[in-house]
Amino acid sequence: MFALDSRLQQDCLLIGDFPLCSLLLMNDTHYPWFVLVPRREEVSELFQLDATDQARLWRETTLLAETLKDTFAADKMNVATLGNLVSQLHMHVIVRRRDDAAWPAPVWGRHPAQPYNEEQVRQLKDKLRLVLTEDFQFAGDAS
Repeated sequence: MFALDSRLQQDCLLIGDFPLCSLLLMNDTHYPWFVLVPRREEVSELFQLDATDQARLWRETTLLAETLKDTFAADKMNVATLGNLVSQLHMHVIVRRRDDAAWPAPVWGRHPAQPYNEEQVRQLKDKLRLVLTEDFQFAGDAS
């Protein structure tokens, strides 16, 4: 049975689900930083997904990155799988702007995280509800 890594549970907020991946928001207001996690057991590497899931992951990642770039006026999108601290396969999709807290350096470890408050999360979800419509189910919404 699929279970989300405890570190991702600790550091992120669940936004909802694509057909393959859960969409998480890194709980750090410095950046619109999202994480896609394929809901597959014991997968730590891209090549461990079957061909159908690999293609689905790429479609979901590409759709998300394009949507976020437009929605959050990104100067650059950072998309990466690393897994050095969290071995569960997950894809970072990070909106970068020239005026963000870490530009042009990587976001990891640059500044202590500043958690979102409830109103900020609500506003972000409202913004995403306008653009994530196809094949996406927001957490807490009825099926």
